[in-house]
Amino acid sequence: MLIEDWMAKNVLTVDENTSLMRATRVMKENNIRRLPVVSHGKLLGIVTDRDVKDASPSKTSSLDIHELYYLLSEMKVKDVMTSSPLTLKGKDSLELAAVIMLEDKISGLPVVDEAGRLVGLISETDVLRAFVRTSGIKDGARCYVFDLPDAPGSVTRVIEILRGYDVRVISILTSFEDAPEGKKRVSIRITSSDPAKAEALHKELLANFTLVNFGIDDVKNRPRKHKS
Repeated sequence: MLIEDWMAKNVLTVDENTSLMRATRVMKENNIRRLPVVSHGKLLGIVTDRDVKDASPSKTSSLDIHELYYLLSEMKVKDVMTSSPLTLKGKDSLELAAVIMLEDKISGLPVVDEAGRLVGLISETDVLRAFVRTSGIKDGARCYVFDLPDAPGSVTRVIEILRGYDVRVISILTSFEDAPEGKKRVSIRITSSDPAKAEALHKELLANFTLVNFGIDDVKNRPRKHKS
């Protein structure tokens, strides 16, 4: 998956001389957590809601509200932004963005072209959205999780059986860290329009492979956050 297919392209930005108060208002009004800082289209840095909080006087400050507002209006984005932030290109993989976000504890990355001009922003939400869309979980797909031999051709054996039952393969994910030694854990999501064939397929898969789990995720009745 490519970053350019999932990134936000219409990105709000600020100038380095924008006041911190104005930047804070833009983030709050648009429900966003970061603002790229640009000059003539080129990326200079990025300012986040965390930068704003760290730069703001603490609640124990002796400043009154008017002094606080004055201080924030005088502070500029360039005073608190992260200069030369980590960036990626549109043709970089979404998986690479996920690795960087996870290992460097970053929730969003600016995307630039070869000239350093801002072309988008990729966030952890975009990465999760891509994973959900491509996994097939919302398509009502049945998920089979196998422990297969860690050897060439083991996944191909499963696919050959699936072909015989006219099912549609939505996604295939493979991992090793959660599998027994000498095995790989493979998750395959499929859809079938023929219930009888689906049942026959299920019996054949059970007879030929080590099946860890199977089923259809109940997305509609998933746990939901209570509204306050």
